Amino acid sequence: MTSGRSATFQALWAIDPAEPPPSMKVMAERLHCNAPNLTFITNQLTERGLVERAVDPYDRRSRVLVLTDRGRQIREELLKTTLEKTPLKVLTDAELRQLMGLLSRVVEP
Repeated sequence: MTSGRSATFQALWAIDPAEPPPSMKVMAERLHCNAPNLTFITNQLTERGLVERAVDPYDRRSRVLVLTDRGRQIREELLKTTLEKTPLKVLTDAELRQLMGLLSRVVEP
């Protein structure tokens, strides 16, 4: 995994506000990184006020990452900017969701 700003952007990308907050374990899997790297990235996001660590309501021993209001705003700006610079910008939101579903089926066994 890359470091610095790229890792921060990747982490924000990996936290979908439409889904339940991901656990640290899920985030490590999504970002393909180990626990120390994820802790470093999470600390950066927390210090910038983009995420908060919270207790997982389904497993009180585990922590989840929750986007703050500022984190949601920055994530939305990131997605908008990224889509403006890609050939995918011609797709509707529904088409993008369909594409993500198809790609997920290919990537996840």
